[in-house]
Parts: sequence; C-alpha cells; structure tokens
Amino acid sequence: MPTILLIDDETSIIEVMGDSLVKAGYEVLPAENGEKGLQLLEKEAVDAVVTDIIMPEKEGLETIIEIRRKQPELPIIAISGGGRTRQLHFLEISRDFGANDVLQKPFKPSQLIASLHSLLATQRDLPSA
Repeated sequence: MPTILLIDDETSIIEVMGDSLVKAGYEVLPAENGEKGLQLLEKEAVDAVVTDIIMPEKEGLETIIEIRRKQPELPIIAISGGGRTRQLHFLEISRDFGANDVLQKPFKPSQLIASLHSLLATQRDLPSA
C-alpha cells in the first residue's frame, strides 16, 4: 500500500483528501505545515508528497526545496487555492522548484488520485540505480 505524506494547514482538506486517498488504497500521513511534514519525512518512508503552497511556519515552496535536496526522486504534487490573495502563480513556480504536478483548489479527489496513480506508475517504471 503506497504511503502519501499529505501536508496542508486546512484541517478540512486533510480530512476530505485523506479519506479519499484511504478509500483509494493509500496510507496517509497528515501534517499541518511544512515543518511537521519534513519531520515526518525524516522518520517515515513515503511514496509521494502532496503539499499545500501557502501555509504558516514553513510554506510549500520551502518544503519542496528541502525534499528535493534530500530525496530528488520522490514524487511531489503541489496544491493551492492562492491563499487570501488568490495568487495562483505559486503553482507554476512550484514546478520550477521540483513539483511533479500541480492542482488548483478546489479540485476533486479523483483528480488527486489520478495524478498520484500516474506519478507512482512512472516511478515504478524507472530503472533501479
């Protein structure tokens, strides 16, 4: 069962997306900000990361940069609704920092599951080092 690290400061996103991922056959490790997510990543093996971009304590771009430094091959999906300012350019910038895919909130759980399925299938197809 693939394990997904789900980082978002909105409890409702964690609950809805987490439930959908569990129903789709994933194990979910929730974290309310990038700092907590990185701490979990130090202790737990995960197959992919889904991270919000605009969060308190450590936002998503910083989180993506740190993950890429330590685990360059780990699939990352960046999600954002643009925060209070509705600035969605952060999603495209997140690709420059290493996100494999981006989803604009609100999105359907099926979109997230399809993206994870595709990224994890691609990972399995990569030759071992």
